Parts: sequence; C-alpha cells; structure tokens
Amino acid sequence: MPSPHTVLQQNETAGALRHTAVSHVGLRVPNVADTADFYARVLGLVVHDELEGGRLRLGWGTGHHVLELIPGERALDHYAFEVRDEGGLAGIRERLTAAGHDVRPVDPVDIDSAIGTIEAISVVDPDGLTVRFHSRVWRQGEGAGDSGRRPVKYQHITIGTSDVAPMVRFFTDIVGFRISDQLSDGRFAWLRSDKDHHTLAFVNVGSSGNLDHYSYDLAEWEDFKLWCDRLTEQDVLVQWGPGRHGPGNNLFIFFDDPAGNHIELSAEMEKFYDDRVTYVPRRWDPRPNTVNLWGGQLPNWRRVSQGS
Repeated sequence: MPSPHTVLQQNETAGALRHTAVSHVGLRVPNVADTADFYARVLGLVVHDELEGGRLRLGWGTGHHVLELIPGERALDHYAFEVRDEGGLAGIRERLTAAGHDVRPVDPVDIDSAIGTIEAISVVDPDGLTVRFHSRVWRQGEGAGDSGRRPVKYQHITIGTSDVAPMVRFFTDIVGFRISDQLSDGRFAWLRSDKDHHTLAFVNVGSSGNLDHYSYDLAEWEDFKLWCDRLTEQDVLVQWGPGRHGPGNNLFIFFDDPAGNHIELSAEMEKFYDDRVTYVPRRWDPRPNTVNLWGGQLPNWRRVSQGS
C-alpha cells in the first residue's frame, strides 16, 4: 500500500527514448459492428482492414491504423508504440531480454503502412497485458482534418492497475520512458517518450490489466465547444469536463464508446525539451482539483486519495 509520500523511482535508462509515440490500441468489444459505426460517426475513423475472426482495423483512411476492434468481452487486448529513435527498438529488445522477459516477434501483417522494412516485437507487461513496439510507419491520415470535427491524432493511453510502481519501473528502467509527474501517494504516474508531457500513464484502480482511458488530440480550446455540441447531436453524453488537468496542463473532455471504454479528447498538452533542461518529476497532491484544476465533480470511475 503506497504511503502518503511515495517517490516513484527510475534508473539511468529512463529517458533513453526521445522520439517514441503511441501507435495503436487493440480493444475487445462485444459488438464490433456497432462499435465501428460509433467510431465512424463520432471520430471519423474508417475501416482499413477486415481480418479473420471478425476483427476490424480502423484509421483515418491513409497511414497506419489507430484502432483494432476484436470480438469478445470488453477488455484491452494490446497496446503499441512506434519507436522512431535511432537504434531504439534494438535497445528495447536488448534490455527486455537482459531482464528476463520473453520477447517475441510480431507478424509484419499486424503492422501496416511501414516505412522501409518493418521491425516489431511483443512482450507482456507486469500486469499481463501485451505491449508491442515497432519501427516507423506512415501517418498521412494524422493532422489532415478539421479538428472541430475530427481529432488530429491518437495521443496517449492510461492503464488501470492495482500497483503503479512495477509498471513504472518496467517502462522507465527497461523500456526507456521517463516520469513527468506523479501523485504524491504514488497512485498515479505520467510518463513521456517524446516531447509531449505523457504518452503513457498508470493509475491505481484497485485491479490490474485494465484500460483506464485513451486519448485523441484536438488543436485548440475553440474545438471543445464544437465537440460538446457535436457529441450532443450524436446522443453521446459528455462524462467529464470540459476541464484542465494539473499534470500535463491539457484541456479535456471524456465520453464513452458503446462498449464502455473511456475516450478523452485533449488539447494544449505541455511539452518537454529534455535536451535543454534538468527536470525533476513533480509530485502533485492527490486531490480532485489536481486532475481537474477547474474543480467540479469527478466521474464515478475516477478516484483520488483525498476528497473522493
């Protein structure tokens, strides 16, 4: 059980990745067709590929897919990162192997729109979830639309866990992410692998192996009015927000897909330029107005240690 003052540790490997971004996420959902229709209507995602077993890959028409929908009970099937760092993928593979993890190759067919020869590996994280790392891919579909009607890109993922520290150690001490911020009790941590404040986060939700939420990027504050109106027109309830997070300083709204997965729309994420400054991760008080600086009621699925 974390104490009220838990400092999450990271070793000298932290920060080895400086140009690595989220790639795609695989979700198990009870009704693939209905969920795909939702993502088409609301987020503008179209079907890229129809795969065996009723799976669908969705994206923005060109470039790599963003989302894979897989028939089954609601669950996070896998999550993935695109490693753009020179020698980054080889370094991850070497460090994982040295630490005793079972590193497996990923079938190249699972990574589309590759730039050059695709390299991809898969490993199981400390919570038993499959995480993939792969080399560079095309992303022509990103940033090509009106951000008042379609997100700019897939931005970050937050994993729900029963123990934040082992997940943080895995991704900092072995993979090469770096801690940006944490709650002072150690129950929430935000990690970065490029200039964005976080591409990955972990929150203690009392059980392991869960998708807490994942996020798409908008361009600016003015987009949020359009999106709240648009969601209302689509009979999609805004579950949380508009608001502004403390860690990351980003604007947000949350809503759910038909399977109950929490989706965030975010804008104005804080940036870090690690080659120019020495940075010590900040430790935020575990209070509701930390995760929403503007105050207001938390959604029923978000808990912090104080005042909730």
